[in-house]
Amino acid sequence: MKTAEDYQNGQILLIDKPLHWSSFQAVNKLKYALINKLGLPKKFKIGHAGTLDPLATGLLLVCTGKFTKRITELQGQAKEYTGTFYIGATTPSYDLETEIDQTFPTVHIDEALIHETVKQFLGEIDQKPPIYSAIKKDGVRLYEHARAGEIIEIASRKTTIHEFEITKIALPIIDFRVVCSKGTYIRSLAYDFGKAMHSGSHLTALRRTKIGDYDVNNGVDVVQFEASLTEST
Repeated sequence: MKTAEDYQNGQILLIDKPLHWSSFQAVNKLKYALINKLGLPKKFKIGHAGTLDPLATGLLLVCTGKFTKRITELQGQAKEYTGTFYIGATTPSYDLETEIDQTFPTVHIDEALIHETVKQFLGEIDQKPPIYSAIKKDGVRLYEHARAGEIIEIASRKTTIHEFEITKIALPIIDFRVVCSKGTYIRSLAYDFGKAMHSGSHLTALRRTKIGDYDVNNGVDVVQFEASLTEST
């Protein structure tokens, strides 16, 4: 079992973030578990290497102590996701955070079109972040503009899709696996993918499975981690 000194010297925790938790909530829970169980100081350093939306699950890399200096390095590594697109409808947030606002025809969509469309998104692409995101515009987070009903022009940015695989087709549902660079929004990929097929799409499930060589299969959930600390005292 690791000691308080081990966490101060630096650890990388592989956490399997549960659905509906924000990344901040997960890190906060871990921080106070370490403080309360191992007696670490309240100013103990801890942080995550890449946000996951509350509606996403999967790998959250959490750095402690001196390893918080490695956060930028870890954030830059390629990430793998699996998830589900719903074809034929869009939402303002590009996922299930908001209700469907438009529906589109899907009768023209078949497996050949789906696989052909995938090719358009391989390599470096231009992508606009969702209006419901934490990026700041004029000092205010985009989702705050969106919730206030304000129309904001969002600049596109370069991102890279290393791998894009369709793993199951059962229209209107499409399951996928993506390996991408830092800063890629899978919600935007869902929206753009539907648009490229002359239809609509939004994200209904998302799971981060890898960051670099770190795999969610080696991760633990927050409750398990806290329990392991209890067992060591």
